[in-house]
Amino acid sequence: MEFRTIVDIPKPGFEIQPCEELLFVGSCFADNIGQRFRDEGFPVVVNPFGTMYNPASVLHTLQRIDWCEVQPRTVFLTLGTNHVYRLKETGEIVDNCQKRPAALFQEEKLSVDQCTDYLRQSIALLRQLNPDIRIVLTVSPIRYRKYGYHESQLSKATLLLTASSVCDDSIATYFPAYEIINDELRDYRFYAADMLHPSEQAVDYIWERLVETYFSAEAKAYLAEWLPLRQALNHKPFAPNSDEYHRFRQQTLERLAAFQAKYPAARLV
Repeated sequence: MEFRTIVDIPKPGFEIQPCEELLFVGSCFADNIGQRFRDEGFPVVVNPFGTMYNPASVLHTLQRIDWCEVQPRTVFLTLGTNHVYRLKETGEIVDNCQKRPAALFQEEKLSVDQCTDYLRQSIALLRQLNPDIRIVLTVSPIRYRKYGYHESQLSKATLLLTASSVCDDSIATYFPAYEIINDELRDYRFYAADMLHPSEQAVDYIWERLVETYFSAEAKAYLAEWLPLRQALNHKPFAPNSDEYHRFRQQTLERLAAFQAKYPAARLV
């Protein structure tokens, strides 16, 4: 008997290689997954201008990046909401209200067509810079209590329809983080204390599913080789001044040097 549903994740037409450069732009879920790549030594850039929640703000980030300094092979774009705020004086969608009075702004909800247009502009910009770039879309599973839970679901539905429209044209792939949390895990024990954000255990599981689906055999071998070394580097000794710990530390640093020589692109410290 099956006691839970497993979300099927189709294999993309590419594989993430060891230590390849990645860019993450979007909601705080992009921060979480981007940090996991960083912990594993991947050279990543995560939300260089702050966390971005809606498709318009994602586009604004990509338009502001200095691409001479950022050259990613794979880009993850994570959509959090279709709600935006316009500065009444200029009509522009702002990415951060910067604690200015709420009366200066007008809140709006982007339609599926508007979200899709902003997302397609983002993808067009990325492909103009690199025609072979790989783009992965995700919808953040984090609910927005301030909108009300029904409105939050409507917002997520808009983003899911947007992602589906874009991926149907095969210009991006879709990683179902939203569905994994809401359909596969589907239990409050997988949420943090606020009952809104995924717990550390849930993020770990999503990471495992992402590795399983998107990583090459070489990248998985890299992770397996790095894990015991990372654990040794993070080891907290009972007797930090003992000769035994000094020998352990020296051996660990020698292993680290050998690992860095094998994977020179890794960002390990």
